[in-house]
Amino acid sequence: MRLRFVLSQVFSGLRRNTAMAIAVIIVTFVSLFFVGAAALLQNQIGNMKDTWYDKVEVGVFMCPERSSNPACAAGAVTAEQLDAVEQILKSGAMASFVEEVYVETPEEAYENLLEMLSDSPWVSSVTPEQMQYSFRVKLVNPEQFEVIADELSGVAGVDTVIDQRETLEPLFLVMNRLTLVAIGLGLIMVVAAVLLITTTIRLSAMSRKRETSIMRLVGASNMFIQLPFMLEGAFAALVGAALAVGGLWFAVEYGVQGWLAEGAPMIRFVDTADVWFLAPFLALAAILLAVLSSFLTLGRYTKV
Repeated sequence: MRLRFVLSQVFSGLRRNTAMAIAVIIVTFVSLFFVGAAALLQNQIGNMKDTWYDKVEVGVFMCPERSSNPACAAGAVTAEQLDAVEQILKSGAMASFVEEVYVETPEEAYENLLEMLSDSPWVSSVTPEQMQYSFRVKLVNPEQFEVIADELSGVAGVDTVIDQRETLEPLFLVMNRLTLVAIGLGLIMVVAAVLLITTTIRLSAMSRKRETSIMRLVGASNMFIQLPFMLEGAFAALVGAALAVGGLWFAVEYGVQGWLAEGAPMIRFVDTADVWFLAPFLALAAILLAVLSSFLTLGRYTKV
């Protein structure tokens, strides 16, 4: 009997404040959509780091002829210098850092350049003699680039040591900043959702002030009086959370998996399983929004 009464009060309040309830649903949907998008974007950054960092290498470029680098003042690298660098990279001291070492001759570098940039008109002006000997070093931990750079610093015949991660960091920086933007927008909308939920509860409580007065006179507890209002806010917030999950699922299924993933099959993108994993947390966030809003409102507007 009490449950039926509470539910009747909930739906009565929603009918009386339909416009406000719809506004709460929309704002909750937008805020949790941004928060969920930020979480998925951060997850995607983690996936891309796992994929690309595992493939990046350290490039140790040896001195070519007529180099302007002071380290190459003695001229092009010699066979003895190449052997010395290879021995350093394959030494026991480097065994815990270096997973594999590849040697690339100028001829091989030239062939790779032709393969990658065959459509570029300036490639025809490049000759194998202009290319450099290099070592491609695959690290056990890609973040330990400094170990290789320090070990080869000042070694005869070494021109430059390049960490391929440097080309990826700007991309990750942009994506991290997009995550912060999404979080910021989500937090702004969360504040708007709290204000709207409190307004909805306040209007509902004021419209039923006479009913709550009678309930208090007959001995109803504060919880029993306040529960319908709390459930109104929770219901609207949960509907907004459900729409946010649906929006994220649609964006991932058709925008990420159905579009982005087809153009970049080598990248592991987030999928709908990530959305379903996130869904309970978004629902919990919606409930917390409703509880916070109720706490800010009910103590004042349900008293006689």
